[in-house]
Amino acid sequence: MPLKHLSEYRDKGLAQKLIAAIRSESRKPARLMEVCGTHTVSIFRHGIRELLPPSIQLISGPGCPVCVTATEDIDQAIKLAQIPEVLVTSFGDLLRVPGSNSSLQQERAIGADVRIVYSTFDALKLARENPSRKVVFLAIGFETTAPTIAAAVAEADRLDLKNFYILAAHKLLPPALGALLGLGELNLQGFIYPGHVTTIIGTEAYEGVAREYGIPGVVCGFEPVDILETILMLVQQIEKNEARVEIQYKRGATAQGNPKARELLNQVFEPCSAIWRGLGPIPESGLTLRTAYRRFAAEDVFDLRVPPAKDHPGCGCGEVLRGMITPLECPLFRKACTPESPIGPCMVSTEGTCAAYFKYHQ
Repeated sequence: MPLKHLSEYRDKGLAQKLIAAIRSESRKPARLMEVCGTHTVSIFRHGIRELLPPSIQLISGPGCPVCVTATEDIDQAIKLAQIPEVLVTSFGDLLRVPGSNSSLQQERAIGADVRIVYSTFDALKLARENPSRKVVFLAIGFETTAPTIAAAVAEADRLDLKNFYILAAHKLLPPALGALLGLGELNLQGFIYPGHVTTIIGTEAYEGVAREYGIPGVVCGFEPVDILETILMLVQQIEKNEARVEIQYKRGATAQGNPKARELLNQVFEPCSAIWRGLGPIPESGLTLRTAYRRFAAEDVFDLRVPPAKDHPGCGCGEVLRGMITPLECPLFRKACTPESPIGPCMVSTEGTCAAYFKYHQ
């Protein structure tokens, strides 16, 4: 028997009622950005764009952590992999992301010790099992994964490990949304906010966007009924000229978020400026280790100076992440750039917009 939430949130009859309500109530043009890459994939998989009235346009945003990781960060990870005594650990998608001149996958093919792990604690285990090696975990991700990495660093401190490090390339989502709107390039009427990030940070972080820019947002789950209900909630706000932050994903997210996870995050990390692919440097949008945990910072232990980063001149990944173009408008899409031979990270990651278009767009 199917799980209750899966069957309930994929119910065809309920979806049809929501579609009818959206078509009935949507009169004003509504350009909505799904911030999260998982939403992008779900929207494609279930054909949601084709079900909406012409008044509603969905565009993808900078919600794929692998995709927004800057080339400079990839180059530093590659430089780490080239140090003989270093064992580099990473989540799988990152290995195939091109740097300026190589990738972690290419470095592994010529002998570098680069290993895929499924959690930071796998990397911690490798450090304990290999005391003569220096184990570095490439810490990427939004607020969803950052608390688990903070927990691993705290555990390494408790164990007094001398050979475990992280290269922190975390990204904080709310500052990026403000930076995106501050560019003045987009004409947006609403945000579809990620449910999993919001389970950690709560909704307060989005309130500033609603107040300053007058753009409503709804925290959304990842099933088709979730997305359709979210679109209806946004349409209702837009039609009433409202700009509030609401939660559709009430089975997972709350206004308060997860205070314990944030407490752990704030214990280990502090905000810092970070470079986002397509958006450039954004103040207070990254995380760096606090003084008490700096001995685990790879950049303080190894020489990670790299030449200025070079992206492929024809790659439109940055514009895709800003919502300025779709992958169909990139000259490399489906030609030089495919999942088997990706030019940019938007084609590498399973959450990448280009990968989603390649797999689902007809």
